[in-house]
Amino acid sequence: MTLTLALDAMGGDKAPGIVLKGADISRKRHPNVRFLMFGDERRIGPILKRFPKLRDRCEVRHTDEAVAGDEKPSTALRRGKKASMRLAIDAVQAGEAAGVVSAGNTGALMAMSKFVLKTVPGIDRPAIAGFFPSKRGEMVMLDLGANLECSAGNLVEFATMGAAFARIVLGIRRPTVGLLNVGTEDVKGHDHIREAAQILRETPNLPLEFVGFVEGTDIGTGRADVFVADGFTGNIALKTIEGTAKFYTENLKAAFRRSLFSRLGYLLARPALMALRRRLDPRSYNGALFVGLNGIVVKSHGSTDAIGFASALGVAVDMAEGEFNTTLVNDLKAFSVASATRPPEAAAS
Repeated sequence: MTLTLALDAMGGDKAPGIVLKGADISRKRHPNVRFLMFGDERRIGPILKRFPKLRDRCEVRHTDEAVAGDEKPSTALRRGKKASMRLAIDAVQAGEAAGVVSAGNTGALMAMSKFVLKTVPGIDRPAIAGFFPSKRGEMVMLDLGANLECSAGNLVEFATMGAAFARIVLGIRRPTVGLLNVGTEDVKGHDHIREAAQILRETPNLPLEFVGFVEGTDIGTGRADVFVADGFTGNIALKTIEGTAKFYTENLKAAFRRSLFSRLGYLLARPALMALRRRLDPRSYNGALFVGLNGIVVKSHGSTDAIGFASALGVAVDMAEGEFNTTLVNDLKAFSVASATRPPEAAAS
C-alpha cells in the first residue's frame, strides 16, 4: 500500500538540501512511501536532479513563501496561507497525504496544525511527544513544550496519548506511565499533579500501567516507558538532557586528546566508544510527534542533518502505518468507559 507524506521542503536551518537528502534515505528504508514536497522549485529542482530515484517518487509543488525561523506563530498563521509549511499541512487535511514532516518553526507548525487539523475528539490540548534512549531501551516523554500550564485532565490525556505512542513506535504492548514530579511520595507536587495521579491510580482497566510519580533521575534508568509532564517541566528536562549529553561528549573528546597515552587509549577503546555513539546518536531519535491532532504532524529538529530528517520521516511512517489516531480514539473511549466504572468515592474526590 502506497503511503504519501507531505514535506515542508523549506523548513529548517539547512533546507531544502537536508530535506531531499533525508527523503532519499527514507526512500530506501520505506519502498512504499511517496513524497509531496512544498517549496521553491528553483531551489529544489537542481538538488532533486542528483537523486533520480527520489525524483520518481515525489511531486514538487512550487511556492515562493516560507515561514521564517523567528516568525511569531500568530503572524505565521495570519500571513502564511501560501507558505510551504501551511500548504503541506493543508495536504493532510485534504486527504492527499497521511502526514506532514517539517524542520521549521515549532510554534508556527503547532499553531497552523491545530488551526487546520483541529484536535481529536476528547483531547483538550495537543502535546509534543518524543522518544529517547534509556537504560532499559527507549522511553517516551511529553509534553516537550506545547503547553506550559496544564490541568490534571490535560496530564491524564497526555498519559493516554503517550501510551498509544509507545505502543506504536516502541512496540510496548502495555506501557508503564509515570508523572514527572519533585519526589515520589504521594504528598509531593502541585495539586493538579496529585489529582492526575489519583485519577490514573483509581481508574480501572486502562490501556497502560501507572507506576506513580517519577523524578528526573529516573529518566535515564527507564523506570517508566512514558514520562508525563507539563510543557514547562518537559522542555526543561529535554534541554537538560541535550546539554548534559553535549557536555559529556565534548569533555570526553578533550580527555582523549590530552596526551599521547590518551590517544593510544582511545584507539583501544574505539570499538566500545563507537557502539556508545551509535546508541546515543540524537539523529536516531529525531522526530517529535504533535499528538492529539486529527492528522500526523512530525517536527524534526531545525539543525538536524539528512540522517536525522530521515529518522523524523520514519516516525511519520510508523504513526501512519500504525494508525495512531485510530488507536488514540479507541484508547480515549476505553478511558471514558473505565472512568464511568470508577468507585463513587473515587469519582467524587
